Formats: sequence, structure tokens, C-alpha cells
Amino acid sequence: MNLKKSKTAFKDAEKVIPGGVNSPVRAFKSVKCSPIFISKAKGSKITDIDGNTYIDFVSSWGPMILGHAHDDILQAINETAAKGTSYGAPTILETLMAKKIISMIPSIEKVRMVNSGTEATMSAIRLARGYTKKEYIIKFSGNYHGHGDSFLIKAGSGAMTLGLPDSPGVTKNTAKDTLIANYNNLESVESLLIDHSNKVSAIIVEPVAGNMGLVLPNKDFLQGLRELSDKYNCLLIFDEVMTGFRLARAGAQEYYNVKPDITTLGKIIGGGLPVGAYGGSKEIMDFLAPNGPVYQAGTLSGNPLAMSAGLTVLNKLDTDFYEKLEIISKSIHQGLLENIKATNTKAVINRNGSMLTLFFTDKKEINNYEDAICCDKEKFADYFQLMLEQGIYLPPSPYECLFFSSALDKNDIDKFINANKIALEKLNT
Repeated sequence: MNLKKSKTAFKDAEKVIPGGVNSPVRAFKSVKCSPIFISKAKGSKITDIDGNTYIDFVSSWGPMILGHAHDDILQAINETAAKGTSYGAPTILETLMAKKIISMIPSIEKVRMVNSGTEATMSAIRLARGYTKKEYIIKFSGNYHGHGDSFLIKAGSGAMTLGLPDSPGVTKNTAKDTLIANYNNLESVESLLIDHSNKVSAIIVEPVAGNMGLVLPNKDFLQGLRELSDKYNCLLIFDEVMTGFRLARAGAQEYYNVKPDITTLGKIIGGGLPVGAYGGSKEIMDFLAPNGPVYQAGTLSGNPLAMSAGLTVLNKLDTDFYEKLEIISKSIHQGLLENIKATNTKAVINRNGSMLTLFFTDKKEINNYEDAICCDKEKFADYFQLMLEQGIYLPPSPYECLFFSSALDKNDIDKFINANKIALEKLNT
């Protein structure tokens, strides 16, 4: 496979962009090769600047649930752009988007649009602190909520330890307000709530974790968080930037039948353009300025291009759509399981709907961050390169999810499963 132009482009980018990329995972360091530079995409395929075409299983990290360059989305963007790309003033599109989100997610009565998932989660915890008049938040090891200072915290010596900064630039005073619990471990959460009695404003969680690879909640975990939030008088925030509108019309909260107090959204609601949102009850959301004392603003929030693209996507997400996407996802999952068995590969697959991660590990299950970090990163790097050589584009990290789109057809699925088998056979020789 010729990647000469991509390698040259990366060297050029490194001169003017830190690390040559605008988001770290794009640097391909986890898979020990140079990143490929994309020139175009359509449907289930992406094409790099060297002319190589790949079947895409990243979907721009989730947003492209309909596939790339969908005709209806392009039409909506073009028609809106012809009228102007930003006004810094209200538009009817923003109200239509808000109404659409509210109609799809019962826990949301009012919603505020922002420009990214990070901005949504940062704003949500500020709102939670302002509403409850408490300072601490609880997050979980291995859950990623964007690059806000409060979230770049690791567990330290254990779940009972106050967080330590996980990145230079995050101050100790910021870190101390973030408490770390273990995903799928309700006891670790309640211990923190007891030790910091009446000081915790919110528990924030990825209801289905997608940033340590895909890790599913145990049977009673999410309902247990709901009950603990009620018991100890704090808010429950679901970070559904990934899972919102992907696992179901109302996201993971519909799938698992648990209602959070605040929901953060992103990715799919922008139709491939930068966007984020957070919403909840009228009572909580009305604490935001200009109605209330909690301040948050953004020049490009509710951008008309993103609103028109996102509305076009959301209007297509009906029962038939999710049934089709599940057929695609289930076919891929089953094929991978058969390949693992046929090649005697030590691996675990976690899947929920159209999100999936293949872990190379001796473990029987992956249930939390500690399980996930034990996966074989070297083997994944080799696997990634073997798949790329066969025209399969995967997330360039062992701790990310595959995101399937409705644009994948039988030929795409068959090629992926066949490439997977060849790659596993080579890894085991």
C-alpha cells in the first residue's frame, strides 16, 4: 500500500501543528505508523490523498451514523449556507432542534446548544454545582468526558483517593474537587458519597463507556447510580455524547430505562459538523443565564449549518433505521466471534448496538478500566496495520470503539469479516 503522500503531509503538518494533528489519537502513535490523510468520503468509504480507499468503521468517531456525504445532509447544509453561515443571533433552526431533542429524550425538558461534547460536559457540571450549591463531582476511572480540567483526573491509589492531575496544566485545586470511583462498582460510589457527606453535586458517567474501549454497565449499575443520587441528594449526569441517538432514539437512558437529571449530547446531533448540547428538567436548566445565575455562552452555539445537518439526521432515526443498523452490527459481531473461535485467538468482544470493541486479552470479560488496560496493545497495533493493508479503516487505538453506519452493505461486511480472519491468522502464526 502506497502512503507516500500521507507520510509527506504528516511531516509537513508536524512543522506547524503540535504533533502534526489537532486531536492526539489521530497521530496513530498507538498503532506505530504514520497517520493517513483523508481527501474525501462517501457512504461507507473514505479515500486518502494517495488514492487508497478504505471501508470506514470509525464514522468520524460516531457522528456519521448515516454514512459520509449523505445527499440529504449535503442538501440541507448547502441550502442553509446560501443564506449565511453564522449570525450570532437566534434562528428558528435552534428551536426546531431543541424541540426535536426534547421529543426524542423524555428526561430533557429544555436544552442548551454548545459547540462540542467537551463544552457540553464542562457546562453540565458547572450547572450541577450551581444548582446544588455543592463543589465535588464523582467520575469514573476510564470514563472520558472531554478535556475540561475537572475531567483529566486519574484514580491515584484507589477509588477513595482524591484525584491527581492527569495532565500538566490541571491544578491541584481543580483536581481535589473531582472524586474517582470504579466503573461498575456501586460500593466505590457510595463510599465517596458517605466520606464527602452533602458535598457532592453530581455523579457523571458514560452510561456505556466508550473511551476505554467499549465497556458495558453491569445489570444494576445505572439504576444503582440513580438510587444513590436520590439517596444522597446529588444530580446524575449521563454523558451521552457517544451513545445519544446511537444506541436508541433516546440513547442509553432508553436502552437501560434509567432517567438522568442532566444529559450531555454531541456527535450525531451535528450531522458531522461541530456541535454539543446539554439538557434536563426545566427547573435545573432555568438556572442558566439569562434566566438564572449560572453563566455559559458561545458565539457559534446553535450554528445554523450544524442545526440543519443535525435535524436532517435526527428526522431519519426511526424504528426501521435502528432495526437495520442492528442487523448490520449483529452480522459483524457474529462474524468476528466465529473468526476468534476458528483461529483460537485470545480476545473478547464487547458490543452494544452499533458500537463495538475487540480486546486482545486473556481475560474472559472486560468490565472496567483495570480490565481494559490489561489488553495486548502490541498485538492490537499489528492487527490495525494488517487490517489497514486490506482496506479496512479502524480506530487507531485499542481503547476506542468501532462505530457502524447504515451505509455499510453486505459486501462491506463480508470484506471486513474476511480481512479480520486473515489478520487473526497472521497474528497467530
